Amino acid sequence: MPVKIVGDFPDFKAAAAAVDPLTRAVVVKSAAMIESLAKQAAPVRTGNLRNSISFDVSADGLTAEIGPTASYAPFLEYGTSRMAPRPFLMPAAEAVQPQFEAALEQVAEKALEA
Repeated sequence: MPVKIVGDFPDFKAAAAAVDPLTRAVVVKSAAMIESLAKQAAPVRTGNLRNSISFDVSADGLTAEIGPTASYAPFLEYGTSRMAPRPFLMPAAEAVQPQFEAALEQVAEKALEA
């Protein structure tokens, strides 16, 4: 159920040495923002779901997975036949997406200027 964001520029591999640190920073910052918003929006009964939300960044720093480890999280996010959805992760990702894309565009512009 995790959300995955990828900040890879396959068409700009030549500029990767200059772009990678900037892209990594964008990925980490965006992942942290999604984590924070998801925690704020997560339904709270015991706090287990909220406390289980975290993110991991790949070794190359270009991919991050954000999501809960609580086993019942998908039931809350998507609902069941007896329970309406109470989404918390996807709305957080959708809220951060425009900022993420704008930041990646800035990184790409810097790479093209170099």
